[in-house]
Amino acid sequence: MPSPTIELLLILQDRDTKRHGIEAQLKAVPREIAAVEQRIAAEKAAIDAAKGELRELESKKKLLETEIGSAETQLGKYRTQQLSVKKNDEYQALGHEIENVQKQIDELEIRELEAMYAIDGARKRFSAAEATLKQNIVGHEARIRTLGERDATFSVELKAAQADAAAARAPVPEPALEAYDRAAGRGMPAVVAIRGGKCGGCHLKVSSEVESAARGKSTDTEFALCDQCGKMVYWES
Repeated sequence: MPSPTIELLLILQDRDTKRHGIEAQLKAVPREIAAVEQRIAAEKAAIDAAKGELRELESKKKLLETEIGSAETQLGKYRTQQLSVKKNDEYQALGHEIENVQKQIDELEIRELEAMYAIDGARKRFSAAEATLKQNIVGHEARIRTLGERDATFSVELKAAQADAAAARAPVPEPALEAYDRAAGRGMPAVVAIRGGKCGGCHLKVSSEVESAARGKSTDTEFALCDQCGKMVYWES
């Protein structure tokens, strides 16, 4: 059976373990929120990228419309000039220019049609992607709200756990607390049982001296320590 002091330390260790667990969860909340915020930013960036693709295609189409308009204006001028010339060679020269401009217009109109098809496809892709991405963002925002609620809950639980741990420290003799805190500083658990001659912390075999000390009754100032990991050990019958 553990000594009364060891029993007090085991109670304290249980309270500290609970407190540490809540602290770890509380510390994790901001990191989780930051990760979710990054996902929201990525979803928004994807929406902006899709919008950018659509805007680029629309700008290309407007440029083609401008080029077609300029070519049609030039075509009209050539045709007007052709009606006023009297020499055959001038008439033929203007006819050649009219033919070239008309070919240019035909090519531009084909490119304009291709741009219109591309815009139509981009709009469909954007609409589908935007709906999905916005739905994802709504889910991420809900997750952030949940994490905020968890943060508030953990804060309340931590205060209670801290109070419980402080209450558990009160009856422990000071030398035992010092030994416990040193062991806890190397990692929890700080107080472990010896089972089958092995330390319950590092699971290595303890020396016969440590085992003998653990079998004896610990005092308020003397405790058996694992000679491998330095944890406080007690004999569990």
